[in-house]
Amino acid sequence: MSESSILAWSVVDALSRNWAIVAIASTIVTLCLVPALVIARYVRIAMNILRSTRPPLARSPLDYARLEGEPLSFPAYDGLRLAGMLVRASPSRPRRGAVIFAHEYCSDMHSCARYCRPLREAGYDVFTFDFRGHGQSESEPGYTPRQWVTDRELHDMRGAVAYLDAWLERSGLPREIGLFGISRGACAAILVAAECPNVRAIVADGAFSTDRTIEWLMRRWAYIFARVRVVYENHPPDFWRFLRWAMLSCARREFGCTFPSVVKAIQRMKPRPILFIHGEKDSYLPVAQSRLLYALAGQPKYLWVAPGARHNQAAVVHPQLYARITVDFFDRHLAARPPAPGPVRTSPAEPVFDVGKTVVGEPV
Repeated sequence: MSESSILAWSVVDALSRNWAIVAIASTIVTLCLVPALVIARYVRIAMNILRSTRPPLARSPLDYARLEGEPLSFPAYDGLRLAGMLVRASPSRPRRGAVIFAHEYCSDMHSCARYCRPLREAGYDVFTFDFRGHGQSESEPGYTPRQWVTDRELHDMRGAVAYLDAWLERSGLPREIGLFGISRGACAAILVAAECPNVRAIVADGAFSTDRTIEWLMRRWAYIFARVRVVYENHPPDFWRFLRWAMLSCARREFGCTFPSVVKAIQRMKPRPILFIHGEKDSYLPVAQSRLLYALAGQPKYLWVAPGARHNQAAVVHPQLYARITVDFFDRHLAARPPAPGPVRTSPAEPVFDVGKTVVGEPV
């Protein structure tokens, strides 16, 4: 008998004598290896989403008349130079307050004209700026802005709040600030509000939390890379939580930045007035994202689901109503003016926004 035959017989004999140990070991390896391979595949898909998914823009950033303002430069929290503009309130109205506008991804400071022109005409100073890597602001070497809010956009928002706070103090004006953010800018606004007590009111149009949005996209497209339907439809909640952690850990290493959770920021934020706006027909980010944040926010809180509007298009589809709702919100909660007759109701039993017979908002 050859040496190879003897070796093979010895292996078979050892396995047969220790079949129970072999079975247990095989089971343990299978239970560990298979889930690891599944998680690795999900993470690869999630990373592709983070790298390449681009949101639709409501319109070209230059398809509206720009607002004129005082150009300025200020440092982000980490020292990067950012470009901004201070649009003074209309001189025909008494001044009511100051609002920081945070633009959406792939836009710039001048897009404030689409959303904030009614605020200026109502008596609000509007401080708008370019996030890093956008418009006239500096770009950070090695950092690529994406549609997902990171610690870098939070640094930019911190710098904007600090600049406006100092400007208000120098001007002898109340150090009370409103925030108005669009999509990724809305996420950054919520994140900075959680740590800045002088932020008194927030409008968040198209807000989302990166971790929960990626999970939603993963669930939505799971059938593409899951071969057994019954498996991907019955993953336990712990699986998705672990997947979020694994995905964000990989993203931190690859992109060199962190992805703060807007959900966690809402939960730890001291309650203050916040208005969520979301397009009913938004196919990029489902309305459920704003509903989730609305449910977690403290009172007073409002949610307007704009009928027929897609991502960031509520101001385009309903310009007059959008203006009435946002101006009324800041009048109530930043300028502390008496509520004006119009779309916002005071009774918690009634819809927040009720235009005629069409309910376009959620009850408080």
